[in-house]
Amino acid sequence: QVYVVESGGGLVQAGGSLRLSCAASGRAVNSRMVAWFRQAPGKEREFVAAFSWSDSNTYYKDSVKGRFTISRDNTKNTVYLQMNSLNPEDTAVYSCAAGYVSGRPIDHRSAYNYWGRGTQVTVSS
Repeated sequence: QVYVVESGGGLVQAGGSLRLSCAASGRAVNSRMVAWFRQAPGKEREFVAAFSWSDSNTYYKDSVKGRFTISRDNTKNTVYLQMNSLNPEDTAVYSCAAGYVSGRPIDHRSAYNYWGRGTQVTVSS
């Protein structure tokens, strides 16, 4: 059985922090790359960050660099997204993606086969 489950979303004031978790099982665990995407109301889903399981390289959307940090816990098959200095523009449903398809752009949603249902992050001004 394959699952990808996010947790940790919520309501926070501007300038605050949240940590999202992405737990994976089954074939999703063997994904070479795990990523976070987000979708704000009325907007397209966009790439936020990715973690390479093989070499621990990380990748970020420009607007979150220096504020967000993606990391992993091998023992728990879990990837985290630490989000600091949040602003209202970060408000969105954040989804975790796994099952990376080798050779595809890591910042494109077509590169991932397994998705969680998402967790809501709301940043108030």
